[in-house]
Amino acid sequence: MPEEKSVPPPPQPVSATPVASPESAPAPIPFDIGEEFGTAKKNLPPAKVVLIVLGVLLVIGGIFAILQRPKPAGGGAVGEVVAVEIPDQNAVMVAINVSFQNDSKQSFTIQDIKVDLDTGNSTFTDDAASAVDFNRYFQAFPALKEHAIAALMRETKIPPGGQATGTIIVSFPITTDQFKNRKWLKVSIIPHDQPVPIVLTK
Repeated sequence: MPEEKSVPPPPQPVSATPVASPESAPAPIPFDIGEEFGTAKKNLPPAKVVLIVLGVLLVIGGIFAILQRPKPAGGGAVGEVVAVEIPDQNAVMVAINVSFQNDSKQSFTIQDIKVDLDTGNSTFTDDAASAVDFNRYFQAFPALKEHAIAALMRETKIPPGGQATGTIIVSFPITTDQFKNRKWLKVSIIPHDQPVPIVLTK
């Protein structure tokens, strides 16, 4: 009887890389996609600092705007004011004496003269009458001439440091009582070559 030969078991495959046991595996590295791109909280300064900086910038801007704002070329005053009733028209004609000085470093040439009136209930505006009409108004209403001086005319040129005085005449559709009880009267002398008028109030 032939003798049986023992067959050795097949060889076990050898792993190319050793398998680590769960106990020896390194801990996973945490990864947050938000950290890659950053957040407003991490990249911007605190809100309090931002508000303080904005507040300081606004204050500086306001001061600069006030300092750079155009100013009137000078000042002056409203003198005698005489009002007479225009018969049957429910209106008054008013002669106003004004004086003002040019405090700027350039000449002041009058382009226009306007007068605003506030009665408390209504406001009115009128342009100063032309000087060529003064004699006609004085003949019709002698009271206007009592305190009048030379007419303050458009295109009058006042040199730097110079002064000007004169009378202007305007009219308003109100009664003499309303004019006497007015809230305020404002004369605006508007120049040709400067940005801000000289405003006189009484």
